[in-house]
Amino acid sequence: MHFPRLPDWAVYAAVVGVLLAASLGRRENADVASSQPVETDAEGELLGPITPFDPAVVVNAPDIPFQPSSGTAFSIAGEGRWVTARHVVEGCRQPALVVGGGRAVAADVRLAPRADIAVLLTDGGPPALPVYSGSELRRGQRAYHPGFPQGRPGEVASRLLGRETLRVRGRGERDEPVLAWAEVGRTRGLEGTLAGLSGGPVLDARGRAVGVTLAESPRRGRVYTTSPETFGPTVGGQQAADEQVLGEPVDTDNYGQVAEGLRRDLRVAQVVCLSA
Repeated sequence: MHFPRLPDWAVYAAVVGVLLAASLGRRENADVASSQPVETDAEGELLGPITPFDPAVVVNAPDIPFQPSSGTAFSIAGEGRWVTARHVVEGCRQPALVVGGGRAVAADVRLAPRADIAVLLTDGGPPALPVYSGSELRRGQRAYHPGFPQGRPGEVASRLLGRETLRVRGRGERDEPVLAWAEVGRTRGLEGTLAGLSGGPVLDARGRAVGVTLAESPRRGRVYTTSPETFGPTVGGQQAADEQVLGEPVDTDNYGQVAEGLRRDLRVAQVVCLSA
């Protein structure tokens, strides 16, 4: 018995179909409330030290008057110490933390001299997030970024790619080591820019803040955060050894709920400028 020979176009179509199915099957999607479980890939090697060969991304900061904007901050001490991104509050005469009901609490500012980080001081505050200022991060590990993108509650999930250098040109010109993360999920319905997420915590799987969210590259699908070399020295000593911290494990299934709880308890809060 001889089977009929399939035409060449049918063979090619079958091969393309198999390759396409395999490619789509490997693509990660960790949007909040996804009905499909996301497989946990093994983490890679430890993140290496800063080198002169790290890729660079250039950001232009024109020397113009301060433009009021909003961002995110998180509590690192119940006595009233918060961390945010420096560029969120730099130039603002009176930054404040939104506490709900149309009310905001004024904060004093301490700017980090060589990093895009600022510490906010208030009279009292909510329980602190656990902080990890070590350098043992692994390529491929997940992180979660709760905050207020576009001025409203939202969050992003990411995976660590490696180191880059943020080259700020113009006002506050400097070169700053940062970490680059690939965005793998976000709040359902959140489209477009992540502006307003700056200053929010970078949470690891144990719910610890391992850095500060700084910027995004929408075209590349990347999120940039502080590196351990700038985050550690800035937050070191800000949180007492006996601080009553509250942490909760985070994964791709619950990061939306964890983020909502942090915002509800004001451990992650919106930062606004009351007077420029």
